[in-house]
Amino acid sequence: MTVKRFFAESAREALRKVKAVLGPEAIVISNKSVPGGVEIMAMSADSLEALQAGGGPAQAVPAPRADAGSPQAGPLPLRAAAAPTAAADESDDYAVTLSARARAPQPAPLWQPWQPPRQETPAAAVAEKPKLRPLPPRQTPAAPGHDAVAAALAEEIEAAPLPAGMQNGEAQVQQLVEEMRSIKSLLERQLAGFAWGDMTRQAPERAQLFGQMIESGFSGQLARRLVEELPADMDIAAGRNWLAGAVNRRLRTLTAENDLIDRGGVFALVGPTGVGKTTTTAKLAARCVVRYGADKLALLTTDGYRIGAHEQLRIYGRILGVPVHVVRDSEDLRRTLGELRGKHVVLIDTVGMSQRDRMVAEQAAMLARAGAVRRLLLLNATSRGDTLDDVIRSYAGEDIAGCVLSKVDETAALAPAIDAVVRHGLLLAYVANGQRVPEDLHLPHRSYLLHRAFKQPAAGSVHRLRDAEPGLLMPAQAAPQGAALV
Repeated sequence: MTVKRFFAESAREALRKVKAVLGPEAIVISNKSVPGGVEIMAMSADSLEALQAGGGPAQAVPAPRADAGSPQAGPLPLRAAAAPTAAADESDDYAVTLSARARAPQPAPLWQPWQPPRQETPAAAVAEKPKLRPLPPRQTPAAPGHDAVAAALAEEIEAAPLPAGMQNGEAQVQQLVEEMRSIKSLLERQLAGFAWGDMTRQAPERAQLFGQMIESGFSGQLARRLVEELPADMDIAAGRNWLAGAVNRRLRTLTAENDLIDRGGVFALVGPTGVGKTTTTAKLAARCVVRYGADKLALLTTDGYRIGAHEQLRIYGRILGVPVHVVRDSEDLRRTLGELRGKHVVLIDTVGMSQRDRMVAEQAAMLARAGAVRRLLLLNATSRGDTLDDVIRSYAGEDIAGCVLSKVDETAALAPAIDAVVRHGLLLAYVANGQRVPEDLHLPHRSYLLHRAFKQPAAGSVHRLRDAEPGLLMPAQAAPQGAALV
């Protein structure tokens, strides 16, 4: 057997050497990449015939052991010249033909590692089948040349670190979105400044009235809407009166003829913590006792969480001569309301909770399952407009009978509360301006409320806008969810 080794810078040159030395029917035994080029081991067709004649069947032809770093797969031809599936665009230099005997139809030999020959009888050799074992992991590509270069490039790309900012695609997209939003906001504010300057030149009265509404505490949405509807050729004084009238037309309030106490029914006072629900319940109870007597009123409380909460209501009940019932759940509430069916007014003091607490929805469901219970929402007049919007959205529902503005005496600007009531279309039932029971609870007085709402900050106040600052508030904003401008 003649096995020769050929070395060249490329696979093409190595195969040409094999073809020139051993002929076109040479058998390629192995090929691997080596420093500086490619190494191919091959033998002639005559050597293969001699090996088959002297060494037994073709399946027993020993193959050279593959190195750990070279996964060659035994003596296999690189390509048959007469194969019908050969690619048409490949050069003939890569075709090494086999002899007729090598191309004879025979079962494909199974590859197995080389082992030293064993002295066995043919029967024992046939009876014992070779045990297959898994191939070693592939370290380098089998075919040198283009495949080796491609594999090396792939490994290099995978090992190379990504550029800064490209390691997390999702984070990059999020950063891009944030930058686009920032650019959009800057453009809106810049265009708003241009619009403000144009309005100041063409309609200085409107610009000044818009700035005054913003200074008073009205939202940009309501202020823009009303200023856009302002008739032309109005001076500042007439424009202020027109804006106050526009807010007055949109403000829904109770009057003495339709007081909730006169209507009667079951009312539950709801709202965030510290808004004054227990005190307002006592004020409404005192109004009812004065008009209809203590036997026409019943007080209930669901506040079993705060220490002494129901005791405070019991004290008011003893003063008014009205019993106070403590209920724990919806079933208890339904049963108690059934027993108090003959009362003219039933007032329920509920647990105060944050508008962002999931218990708000559970509380509303408990009251809804109890029967015909209407809710009165208490709003803190000292809160910001966005906080009031958050409270109204959380407690909103068809069973809201109206709202009560509490702590009116403590706020410096009443415009945010009036603005929220107007935009959400709520019915303003009562106004509370102190702790005294029952003196500090009143039906809404429109003139007083509008006067307080349009009151300007003091001349030296840091909350007054300067120069073109109102123009920064001009970018259009979407109406809050649930808002109902009329």
